[in-house]
Amino acid sequence: MFQDASIRRSLDLYIKRRIQEIPTEIKQTFPKIKQIWKCDNEVDFLYGYYVGKIEEGSLHYLLKATRASAGGYVDTFEIRGIIETRKIELQDVIKSAIN
Repeated sequence: MFQDASIRRSLDLYIKRRIQEIPTEIKQTFPKIKQIWKCDNEVDFLYGYYVGKIEEGSLHYLLKATRASAGGYVDTFEIRGIIETRKIELQDVIKSAIN
């Protein structure tokens, strides 16, 4: 999918930027996760939520950057794989934001 290394670097930077924004988003959007969402495990809930949000944002970012159609150039499984390489970083950011 990422034949151009600059596109891959750009996507990595986008994902890093999104991960850095998470603590602020959590404090504004999810003040009482256990009470409102009735979640026993806040970290798992927020991890899944943010992987989905970052994946969606990455897809839009790539489509806009490459002007590609959704059917051909962009592989969502590859995007998910790139996000998952930052799993520990993402979990650590979430844990620090909710504590």
